[in-house]
Amino acid sequence: MINHSHLLLDACCLLNVFASGQGLNILKALPVQNVVTQIVRDDELKTLQTLDDGKNEGAAQFQLALSQGFLTVVDFATETEAELFVNYAVILDDGEAATCAIACQRNWAIATDDKKAISFAKKEAPQIQIISTLALVKYWADEINPDLNQLRLALESIRVKSKYIPNKSHPLYSWWKKQID
Repeated sequence: MINHSHLLLDACCLLNVFASGQGLNILKALPVQNVVTQIVRDDELKTLQTLDDGKNEGAAQFQLALSQGFLTVVDFATETEAELFVNYAVILDDGEAATCAIACQRNWAIATDDKKAISFAKKEAPQIQIISTLALVKYWADEINPDLNQLRLALESIRVKSKYIPNKSHPLYSWWKKQID
């Protein structure tokens, strides 16, 4: 599924994965090192804390994933990464720009659903694999084989909490639709 050693989760995928209520389990199932940029970590932890109506389940799982090593935080390691970030931030949001800058320099896969970031990454670094939220959830479902209600609840939570509905042209749209209905 993932052809790189590391998967750098962009803000949208990070939110979706942890909104599912299965964030930690999804990350545990992936056969790569899961990574998030410092910028995304700082911004999205605040967002996760507001998604669960005060329950902070997603934020708690996010913190647990960090403390248990299933998710690590990286920052710019070279001047080139920092310069790319500045250049990319003219076009993309800060989280997407940081994610693309680091992934392009380190040859890591990116998890994003942001159309602009996907298009940009394909142009800047066509060798970088781009993974969607649905691909992450489907991988988890295929590996762990949760019961149908657990899978449906995870997908429904992503739809409701993150307001994520895949485009009908998404390669996994029919799979998603079958699980949700």
